[in-house]
Amino acid sequence: MSPNVRNRLRDLIPVLLFAVALWFLPDLLRSWSGRASVSYLSLVTNGLGLAVLALSWDILARTGQLSLAHAAFYGAGAYVTAILARLEVGPLWLGIPAAGAFAVLLALGLGVVTLRLKGIYFAIATLAFTEVLRSAVRQLPTSFAGGSAGMNVAPLFRPAFDPETMERWEIAFLRNEGYFLLYAGLLLLTIGLSLWTRRSRLRPAFTAVRTNEEVAGVMGVHPARMKLLAFALSSLSVGMLGAIHAHRVGSVIPEGAFAVSTTVFALVTPIFGGLYTTLGPILGAGVLAGIEETLKRNLADGYLIGYGLVLVLSILFMPRGIVGMVRGIARRRRAARAGVTSEGGEA
Repeated sequence: MSPNVRNRLRDLIPVLLFAVALWFLPDLLRSWSGRASVSYLSLVTNGLGLAVLALSWDILARTGQLSLAHAAFYGAGAYVTAILARLEVGPLWLGIPAAGAFAVLLALGLGVVTLRLKGIYFAIATLAFTEVLRSAVRQLPTSFAGGSAGMNVAPLFRPAFDPETMERWEIAFLRNEGYFLLYAGLLLLTIGLSLWTRRSRLRPAFTAVRTNEEVAGVMGVHPARMKLLAFALSSLSVGMLGAIHAHRVGSVIPEGAFAVSTTVFALVTPIFGGLYTTLGPILGAGVLAGIEETLKRNLADGYLIGYGLVLVLSILFMPRGIVGMVRGIARRRRAARAGVTSEGGEA
């Protein structure tokens, strides 16, 4: 068996197991926790959305770019599906791929203008783009995009149920289960994009661009093209996530759709979990979603302070994230075993 086939199988098996676990998770929650299953399912769904944000941002970070435009793609996706639903252009689900495609077009347009910038200049340009896009949406005609007040978005799922034989929590669970599966599917798509960039020729190309663009150019890598490709791949999942979330909450407003917090979460989560990996952003999203929910229940309105302290401490004491910390512990244990073995051999 060739190394490439072995590596692909090594990636495919955990992803398939993860997909199977996600498929059966709603049934497990409903049978195990009863009424509490609604809140648990919502928590897991939020964690999946955060994982999509984090992993998509990490794909672009592999080229060394500090993007602050995730909120722009997220908000654009939300408004695309909302506008298509208002205009009744095809079925509601059509807004999800349309939102992803529009986000990619935005990323390509923004990338052509800004990707030759580096470091903090690129970050500022992408942040300014988000603010400009939010202002532009606010100025659109109210009959078209709702203006500052936003607009309602029709739900994607209308599950059949009998209100006389089902309890309220069971009805709420059915309404949320479809969105959970959509979030899970989108995360699996993002995992596929991440693994593709890691197992293809894009990995050395992205690493070369991140390390030294001049040397990468001498080696035959086109830095601008690589960064533009990473920008497009990164924006696809985010645009679709914004569309799904708009249907899930039932409304969209400029301040919420283009919130800076979306970009902050997309940036901090992969740093917490471990940059330039597929597992790190997913682990980081799971842990941070749990921490956030715990702090909300115990600190009420002050949970953001505790959340910020947790993030600051983790960045100070785990600069390589959870994955980096685990790998460091494993390396030290292997080194310790090797030292013991060599001493025993000498004796």
